[in-house]
Amino acid sequence: MIDSRLLTLRTFAACGTVAATAELTGYSPSAVSAQLRELQKSLGMQLVTKDGRGLRLTLTGRRLVEGADVLLAQWEELKASALKAGEQIPARLGLGGFSTAASQLLAPLAARLRSQRPDLELQLIDADPERCYRLLLAERIDLAVVVSMQSAAHGEDDPQFEHVHLLDDPLDVVVPATHPLADRGAVGLEELASDAWITDVPGSTYRALFTAAFAAVGHTPRVAHESTEWETMTSFVSAGMGVGFLPRLAPMSAEKDLVRLRLSGASRPMRGIVAVVRRGSLESPLLRESIEILQDSAHQILIGRME
Repeated sequence: MIDSRLLTLRTFAACGTVAATAELTGYSPSAVSAQLRELQKSLGMQLVTKDGRGLRLTLTGRRLVEGADVLLAQWEELKASALKAGEQIPARLGLGGFSTAASQLLAPLAARLRSQRPDLELQLIDADPERCYRLLLAERIDLAVVVSMQSAAHGEDDPQFEHVHLLDDPLDVVVPATHPLADRGAVGLEELASDAWITDVPGSTYRALFTAAFAAVGHTPRVAHESTEWETMTSFVSAGMGVGFLPRLAPMSAEKDLVRLRLSGASRPMRGIVAVVRRGSLESPLLRESIEILQDSAHQILIGRME
């Protein structure tokens, strides 16, 4: 068994504070501090040192965490291999993902697994990508769904995680039902260049995607309004304030005077969505089954949403 105190140290290394480590692991701050002290004492190494009112890793602690990545990946691989050999599944499965993935993919997955395996303990957490990665390290969840362009810090060669492609999620455009192009079904992005647009705030991932998509067709769009939530954006569109992108995975709001149009052309924007697991755990039968269900569900949603 891997010493739980090492997992706590690894989580502390990822988030940087005792309070954040406590929140991720479910321990109290005092329990986290005690575990770090006990691990230092048992190893005879100074792993953390005071830094103002907090703690920081020493070089020794940093090296131990980096070296532990290989050890923990091997442990995950061994557990997955043992489960597969015995045709067993773990007793618990934690799932995390951004809000659209949580509602559209993870909730249906959990319902299906629960109906097939009533004894399986399931936990769902709605979280942004960086929090998902930290929850994986803390072993609060075992599988996360994130947008790949929001996880640039965790590439394919990351020693702590493995990524599996789930889908390429095209961005459609939402327009009022009275829009001149509303009956077209599909439009080119350049045809909407003169419209008032509603998009995310400057500096965000989606604002960059928005800007790059228009740059590819040689236009500079007019951003009239800003919104950080898809539901809010569609409400703005419904109010006649402009048009906006909406990922196909995201459902339309309940507003009846909106139309969802496909974007045509090579420059149409798209976001990649991936499943993330701890490195070494990918061959766990339950994780592999879950990923296959997610891939199938995403495919069905993308087809059905534009019929």
